[in-house]
Amino acid sequence: MSRVALVTGGTRGIGAAISMALHNAGYKVAATYAGNDEKARAFHDVTGISVHKWDVTDYEACGKGIAKIEDDLGHVDILVNNAGITRDAMFHKMTPQQWHEVINTNLTGLFNMTHQVWQGMRDRSFGRVINISSINGQKGQMGQANYSAAKAGDLGFTKALAQEGAAKNITVNAICPGYIGTEMVLAVPEKVLNERIIPQIPVGRLGEPEEIARIAVFLASDDAGFITGSTITANGGQLFV
Repeated sequence: MSRVALVTGGTRGIGAAISMALHNAGYKVAATYAGNDEKARAFHDVTGISVHKWDVTDYEACGKGIAKIEDDLGHVDILVNNAGITRDAMFHKMTPQQWHEVINTNLTGLFNMTHQVWQGMRDRSFGRVINISSINGQKGQMGQANYSAAKAGDLGFTKALAQEGAAKNITVNAICPGYIGTEMVLAVPEKVLNERIIPQIPVGRLGEPEEIARIAVFLASDDAGFITGSTITANGGQLFV
């Protein structure tokens, strides 16, 4: 029986690429989404991957959603915590709502999802948790105090939980993408991309979602069993850590 992978925010952008790469690698994949029904239906129609709608900020909804997936596909072996949002503003203009929405989705969402599958992974002595952080969680970014704080928190979560999972054959790792050619990034004006963003990237281009997906497939595999607590940067040389 093939292993089951669950990808949050798995119907668009980097998440969609990860869902498809895991599916193509032979995993049974379920992808979650929070809002765009039309895009989710289109993703399912093209890929055949099951899609499930809930908000990762809602602990009870996460539990109910995961229970349904496990009834349909089997226990979750691989969890990819990819769901994330931005609510950018300079800090002196940032509202409490903008702060809490980003922290709740991008950081608390990791707790809400991982906590639901952790005991099962311990019981079966196998698990893979892959957290999608960001270059801005490593270096910070003006106008993203909320996002940078959450993504930095994802890295602390990864390192701490990896120590708890190691004895039970559960690995916990993070991927920190740089600027990736997703719908969100490509919506930036071309002049800004070409004159301000791409010149910061030594390889001279945006990353592709599929490049992040290939890292996730490797971390999910048995070949990556000795890698845990790690942060893998994929930013075209923009930041070395």
